[in-house]
Amino acid sequence: MRTGATEVLAVLQQRGVDVCFANPGTTELDIVRALEAQPAMRCVLGLQENVCTGAADGYGRMTGTPALTLLHLGPGFANGIANLHNARRAHTPIINLIGDHMSWHLAFDAPLTSDIESLARPVSGWVRRMTGAADAVAAAAEAVDRAHDNGGQGVTLIFPADYQAEKMDAVETAAAKAEAAHPASTVSGATQTAARTISTPPPRADVDVNTCADRLRAAGKIVFLLGGGGETSGLGERAQRAAARLCDALGATAYAETFPARAARGGGLPDFDRLPYFPEPARAVLDAADLIVLAGAPTPITYFGYDGHPSQLVENDRVLVLGSAGDDIAAPLEALAQVLDAPAYLPRSHDIPEVDDGALSPAGIAATVARLLPANAIVSVEGGTCGYPFYAASAGAARHTTLTNTGGAIGQGLPVALGAAVACPDRRVIALLSDGSTQYTIQTLWTLAHEALPVVVLIAANHQYGILRNELKRGGQTLGERAAGLTSLDRPRIDWVELAHAYGVDATSVETTGELAAAMTRALDRPGPTLIAMQL
Repeated sequence: MRTGATEVLAVLQQRGVDVCFANPGTTELDIVRALEAQPAMRCVLGLQENVCTGAADGYGRMTGTPALTLLHLGPGFANGIANLHNARRAHTPIINLIGDHMSWHLAFDAPLTSDIESLARPVSGWVRRMTGAADAVAAAAEAVDRAHDNGGQGVTLIFPADYQAEKMDAVETAAAKAEAAHPASTVSGATQTAARTISTPPPRADVDVNTCADRLRAAGKIVFLLGGGGETSGLGERAQRAAARLCDALGATAYAETFPARAARGGGLPDFDRLPYFPEPARAVLDAADLIVLAGAPTPITYFGYDGHPSQLVENDRVLVLGSAGDDIAAPLEALAQVLDAPAYLPRSHDIPEVDDGALSPAGIAATVARLLPANAIVSVEGGTCGYPFYAASAGAARHTTLTNTGGAIGQGLPVALGAAVACPDRRVIALLSDGSTQYTIQTLWTLAHEALPVVVLIAANHQYGILRNELKRGGQTLGERAAGLTSLDRPRIDWVELAHAYGVDATSVETTGELAAAMTRALDRPGPTLIAMQL
């Protein structure tokens, strides 16, 4: 039987949306039933909505195409907003499908009634409430297009339960209706294979390469700031090579933005470190520059407001913009390298620091993971304890992709690893995480086990909120007893091995770099997920 729900799913499937990260409830049951008619759409159950939205973020970052999230009313959607916030900062295409009460029931203000539109707008570039089954079909087709706007964004469809169940016998087929309103495109694709082909954005038409070259020639000290994203972003392979050529020709330096959505790393690429997080070292990089070239990165802003530091770290008259998130950044950088007669790029060789087989340290963990990293791996990084040291050490690793927390809402790293593993089953995924932030979405472990995904989860177990303690001690301030208590995870200590076992994930605890190397080697040989608790 054709219903609003079956036709919406058919349209989404036809237009390349073939993965659904779901945590459904009563108002989504007709969608759940309709999934029976879409066997090609992979359904992945998350035990909490923020797992689903974070997984959709990881999937979209790696494929450039939207996954579907299926969420329950306003409260369920609200549980997933934190990772939708991160996804918005990453410019990730996502389609959120939210069931709502029967349209005729909303006026009675039942306990789960809420203003879903108001919840959705801050994390959605486009919001649509369905007004009937036929409208729902058209909205689903448009949602795929809108998800690709603005360099990639989240869109939200609100689907009242009575319209999900509404019979469609008198309505034209979903395929015909979708095709008439939104002809098939290379972005959405007509098959699963086409859906996972990342479209290359066209170069920006308003970049005058000769004018930009003149400004570069006239500048003294130049800093390139490269933004992350897809293959043609500022942190794709082509753009990094072109930026290195320009640095050689101009005597310039280059940095990655502080928290890139996606960055190619290692395997002979240049060693462009991330712009520092705190304002003092960031200003040490930026203040002396005559010109900051934004190559897909936003204007650098301090993460928080700090007394004595401007919020915007670079004045507009010192900025040259080559493109924004979602733009083809590789093309203008390569064109500039040609105009400026920059030397050819030669692959760089970077050493990974040697470490002793002793007690674990952030530097030792970073070097060990970088040395053992398989070629073409994906590393989801969350947490400063090991994240920054790993990014530095990973320049000497095999070629890989790094994903970081773009929006600062914690609990992102583990779900993003889940989504990346679903998106790229032929690539090994490593989640390099901190113990405090991982607890926000710890339910992801169950889904990793349920889906038998080969993700290696590395937990830096220092039993504290380290970033907060660093902030509290800024400027030589003392960490008081109350502050220490509110940032401690030590009483009781979380037993990560037992916790992982409870979720069905193989796990072990290590205390030395030698133990870590042995445990990671074993984990990389296993077919399913493994958690390694790194005791610091």
